Amino acid sequence: MSSSILAARLKLVKPSPTVAVTAKAAELKRAGQNVIGLGAGEPDFPTPPHIVDAAIAAMRAGKTKYTPPEGIIELREAISRKLKRDNNLDYAANQISVGCGGKQTIYNALMATLSPGDEVIVPAPYWVSYTDITSLAEGKPVIVSCSAESGFKMRADQLERAITPKTKWVILNSPSNPTGTVYTSTELKALAEVLLKHPHVFIMTDDMYEFLVYDDAKFSTIASVEPRLYDRTLTLNGLSKAYCMTGWRVGYAAGPLNIIKAMNMIQSQSTTATSTISQWAGVAALDGDHSFIAKNNAVFKERRDLVLSMLAQAPGITCTKPAGAFYVYPSCAGVMNKKTPQGKTLATDDDFVSYLLESEGVAVVQGAAFGLSPYFRISYATATELLEDACQRIQRACAALT
Repeated sequence: MSSSILAARLKLVKPSPTVAVTAKAAELKRAGQNVIGLGAGEPDFPTPPHIVDAAIAAMRAGKTKYTPPEGIIELREAISRKLKRDNNLDYAANQISVGCGGKQTIYNALMATLSPGDEVIVPAPYWVSYTDITSLAEGKPVIVSCSAESGFKMRADQLERAITPKTKWVILNSPSNPTGTVYTSTELKALAEVLLKHPHVFIMTDDMYEFLVYDDAKFSTIASVEPRLYDRTLTLNGLSKAYCMTGWRVGYAAGPLNIIKAMNMIQSQSTTATSTISQWAGVAALDGDHSFIAKNNAVFKERRDLVLSMLAQAPGITCTKPAGAFYVYPSCAGVMNKKTPQGKTLATDDDFVSYLLESEGVAVVQGAAFGLSPYFRISYATATELLEDACQRIQRACAALT
């Protein structure tokens, strides 16, 4: 055959690097190797019992049929209550779309709104899927590089320079995956002032790590900070992270009715809807006891501090202190151009993470996957004793370089 069965658009995307790292670590473990995987962005805590019980009760009550693409009304009303309670945002149930996790809501939104050549501003470091989904939807990612010196945050002047007549969206993510950066309300207000001058630009705010903030950090979301942007903001969130429900696949979007309707139409031709059982569990998650979040966060904070203190003892590694999520994003600039015991020169962060995996069995994700090098991402959402072991291995690997 002269032509491939595969679509040309596949050349625009690559497999998710974070999924690939997790799969590689699992493969090596199955082969008998002693590998510690720090690539997955999911809590190691179980789903709280009252949420599991709600799912079981739903199954026993026969709530196992298809739902509308937008999700059951009970869940959308629970999301509406949550947005009012936690964010002082007013969204009617018909302004809310439930998807199969946060990733699908982003996919639905960009597929529903991007035409060929439309631009999407993405501050780097960024979550790996923002750019690829944009490309798959025939849009053009416009990367704004945000340095460690700026706290990995996009400044107002950078946003202003990135906006063109073709800009359709700007994506904001706070707390951030991969850096753990948290934008203050003042910083969001400065970005909002720029966006008010450009009424053709819409804002997609990914608030998935909303409840995972530490120390004195306070979560803010842009439509709350600047209500005049409400009609141009799509607020995304979900149950995966704070509620320890990654595998349940429940994400949601709240925003302008015309965008939500278009997202529902896209979803009606793909997955139809996420699991009915997961949706009923979601109602219990949003309306039920939240005390477990603070308890989990206390453990996350201890793990963060452990990782930071141990990385500080790894030659050539430096790391800023994140205020949220469950990641650290250390710089490996200090080990670039050094040689491994096998004589290989480390030229990129890809080289460094490969060296960590091959020499010490530690799986992390290279900074190149997130658009800013030379860095790597560690997820500290794993058992404390494994984190300690992994950091000792990283120290040993760095000390062995010449």
